[in-house]
Amino acid sequence: ENGSGRNVLKPMDSEQLREHGHRMVDFIADYYKTIEDFPVLSQVQPGYLHKLLPDSAPDHPETLDQVLDDVRAKIFPGVTHWQSPSFFAYYPANSSVAGFLGEMLSAGLNIIGFSWIASPAATELEMIVLDWLAKLLNLPEQFLSKGNGGGVIQGTASEAILVVLIAARDKVLRSVGKDALEKLVVYSSDQTHSALQKACQIAGIYPANCRVLETDASTNYALRPDLFEEAVSKDLEAGLIPFFLCANVGTTSSTAVDPLAALGKIANSNEIWFHVDAAYAGSACICPEYRQYIDGVETAASFSMNAHKWLLTNFDCSLLWVKDQDSLTEALSTNPEFLKNKASQANLVVDYKDWQIPLGRRFRSLKLWMVLRLYGTENLKSYIRNHIKLAKDFEQLVSQDPNFEIVTPRIFSLVCFRLVPTNNDEKKCNEQNRKLLDAVNSSGKLFISHTALSGKIVLRCAIGAPLTEEKHVKEAWKVIQDEASFVLLK
Repeated sequence: ENGSGRNVLKPMDSEQLREHGHRMVDFIADYYKTIEDFPVLSQVQPGYLHKLLPDSAPDHPETLDQVLDDVRAKIFPGVTHWQSPSFFAYYPANSSVAGFLGEMLSAGLNIIGFSWIASPAATELEMIVLDWLAKLLNLPEQFLSKGNGGGVIQGTASEAILVVLIAARDKVLRSVGKDALEKLVVYSSDQTHSALQKACQIAGIYPANCRVLETDASTNYALRPDLFEEAVSKDLEAGLIPFFLCANVGTTSSTAVDPLAALGKIANSNEIWFHVDAAYAGSACICPEYRQYIDGVETAASFSMNAHKWLLTNFDCSLLWVKDQDSLTEALSTNPEFLKNKASQANLVVDYKDWQIPLGRRFRSLKLWMVLRLYGTENLKSYIRNHIKLAKDFEQLVSQDPNFEIVTPRIFSLVCFRLVPTNNDEKKCNEQNRKLLDAVNSSGKLFISHTALSGKIVLRCAIGAPLTEEKHVKEAWKVIQDEASFVLLK
């Protein structure tokens, strides 16, 4: 009864937490039990929620029942179900029981671990689990925390790129002088995530100095070392300062893998900071048979991958390793009076606030620690292998249908495919693939996304949701084939 004040929620009360927490866990467990009953891609129109919710916040408390009823009736229709077994769009964003429990514990402790003293366990556990993962990926020793390197959890790969770009920028400017900013040049392929462009905008790199090097089908959209070398030579001749290269292991569009060793050699001989972005595919490299795709990582200054994509760790948990932590801290550290403490002053500890953009940070290492412990590395490898097997099966189904073609070779668990053009009419073919995409997604039975490669509209089927099984992949293909027959009739 709200009137008598008996059921009013206190800010934090352990008995109320027990009661409501149990109900929330039941609610979420029921959601997972019935997740296949929802349309995967939300089918609402823009502004739908404004019509359903009041204009202002309530003056007096409402009950959890009222809120959960509204979640079911009003929020769920506007949710795209990323954890659905039929979610094949973008890249996966894994949730798991272990990841959820870690997230819950982190929310419960609710510490803000900006410096060691603010919660010593948070800093030390992060160092330990990033070392564990570095060893699992067989990263070079310089990336481990015992030397001058180490790992840190960022929110996303976009933040990781921004952090190392700023570190690289400041390192160069310290030696050539602050006013040389307009001469700094950044290199990447045209397949690199737009996060790099955003990082350049934030870091003040001149747009005219961002070299986006073209890729094509001849290298399966990987960056050609000769093109990179040529661009660097040109810029040096023009009196510019090449200082940053971002290479990819598993590009966003098609999982292209850049030749790290060859690129790293050129970067190192020109004192260019070499960053390797393996946001999606890095997870697969814990399997010895896929480790080859990061061969050459020993030439890199930094390496990042997202445990929240394909390693059963709830968002957000992006892992970044650097060989030289000083370059990060020299660019990003602040030392205001209110944060001064003996351990930091004596240089005995790592203060992760100096390895990232914000000051505040959550206790994210808990969930990664729980995932590694509650599943074990052998199970994580099997989990990845299973998705890759399902992707091979899907690829097989596509290649057996004469109406379809595989556009670029499958490496991990992403399949890039499209309807084939009739009479070499590429323009019409692109229209048909767009129509097919819309038809498939508005069926609500699955969700796929698209990209453009060499001007071709390509459909992407990214397999990697925790609940996806063979039957979901076969059903997805059946829906795609059925919708394709309508599109082709038109």
